[in-house]
Amino acid sequence: MDLSNLKPAKGSVKKNNRLGRGEGSGSGGTASRGHKGAKSRSGYSKKVGFEGGQMPLQRRVPKFGFKNPNRKEFHGINLDTLQALADQYKTTEINADFLVEKSIVGKKDLIKVLGRGELSAKLSVEVHAFSKTAKEAIESKGGSTKIIE
Repeated sequence: MDLSNLKPAKGSVKKNNRLGRGEGSGSGGTASRGHKGAKSRSGYSKKVGFEGGQMPLQRRVPKFGFKNPNRKEFHGINLDTLQALADQYKTTEINADFLVEKSIVGKKDLIKVLGRGELSAKLSVEVHAFSKTAKEAIESKGGSTKIIE
């Protein structure tokens, strides 16, 4: 076997039916397009979403909502999580690099400390944002908070 005698499998290739080639062909005359109307003319193409004159779905369904392009989305970490990390890794300093290293947040995430849970350790926390209650809780235990710009 070589390239000169390669053929497709039997029955896999079908001949196209040549439309509009005289009455004798069986598909002359209207060339299987029916009589008159836009669909029988050359150059016709239906618009995307056209429903035969009925109001299309994309116009029937109302628009709503707003996506703010300048929104900053923070990855929230609660006080109980910080306490668990401090206990598990025997640390008093928690910053973005530490949280990324422990796979708690992604490298590009903005981090915000939230106020759920109890804090018993004196921690030095350095992240992008703090909730009011979280900041008060950390500082009431003698810890320090620093915001990364």
